[in-house]
Amino acid sequence: MKYDIVTVGGATEDFSFYTHEGRLIEESKAGRLIKQIAFDYGAKIGIDRVYSTFGGGAANTAVNLAGLGFKTAAVLALGDDERGREVINNLRRKKVATALVKQIKGDTSGFSFIVINKNNERIIFSHRGANTELRLGAKDLAAIKSSGWVYIASLSGKYWQSDLKKIFSLPRVRKIWNPGQTQLAGGRKQIAKFLEQTDVFCLNKDEALELVVASSVSTKKMDIKKLLLLIQSWGPKMVVITNGRQGADLYDGARFYHQAIVQKQKRRDTTGVGDAFHSSFWAGLELYRGDIKRALRLAVLNTASVVSKVGAQNGLLIKADLTKYKI
Repeated sequence: MKYDIVTVGGATEDFSFYTHEGRLIEESKAGRLIKQIAFDYGAKIGIDRVYSTFGGGAANTAVNLAGLGFKTAAVLALGDDERGREVINNLRRKKVATALVKQIKGDTSGFSFIVINKNNERIIFSHRGANTELRLGAKDLAAIKSSGWVYIASLSGKYWQSDLKKIFSLPRVRKIWNPGQTQLAGGRKQIAKFLEQTDVFCLNKDEALELVVASSVSTKKMDIKKLLLLIQSWGPKMVVITNGRQGADLYDGARFYHQAIVQKQKRRDTTGVGDAFHSSFWAGLELYRGDIKRALRLAVLNTASVVSKVGAQNGLLIKADLTKYKI
């Protein structure tokens, strides 16, 4: 089967714990504002409510794109366990093709433990599990090649560099890439050859600053525009940086774009907000024939819907919803 796009990366079950405790602490380090959530040492922390939902970068983006009407497959590694089977069942319910999903015998599926305080500030404890065993094979590469587009989410484990080399060696395949901490930590030097072949490079502001710092470049007095200019000069055709309540900014080598957030709904959970934004932006480029402004508008509308629900996938818009919006 030929797909419109293939997503590559992680899948998890997410356990979200809401608590009225947990204080936000801020401090400046190396020109960056570092935020931490603190709890009293030795205390028993009260949990107000808890939810179990599905997550993971490649799974979230695949569910979003399938809902928006695209034939989508996900390349994932899951454990041969009940959690893995539930992840697969969820993908099938959401019309995501699962022919490229691998179940690793003897391993456990990944999960995340998310603590959210009364101000909706959060911290995520992530167990990658079988995600670290993801390894692209000939079948996966053939599917990516025939689709012409691949969305690369966070990769981890011992094969991530090999997998990236395989993806970026495919001719005439366009790439949208939202790297993970493993890729960012090595700075530009580690991913330079991949950046040069990336069509859309997606980051949040903290990730962009981390990449720049890891590349031995000072971030002092570096605003969003300077970040965009610098990272785009490293090779990507287009760079998108999301910045929380400040919206999102984009530079395509010729023009800067800014998109404010939509504040129509209460923010309940920001888990998966980047996945929703970046994959919706790609969908907008496809739906609106490369119109960057309309694609950014779709991205923030979908993001606003996602944060109004608990979980990375529960609030996603579907294709039928788009008729209600003027995009």
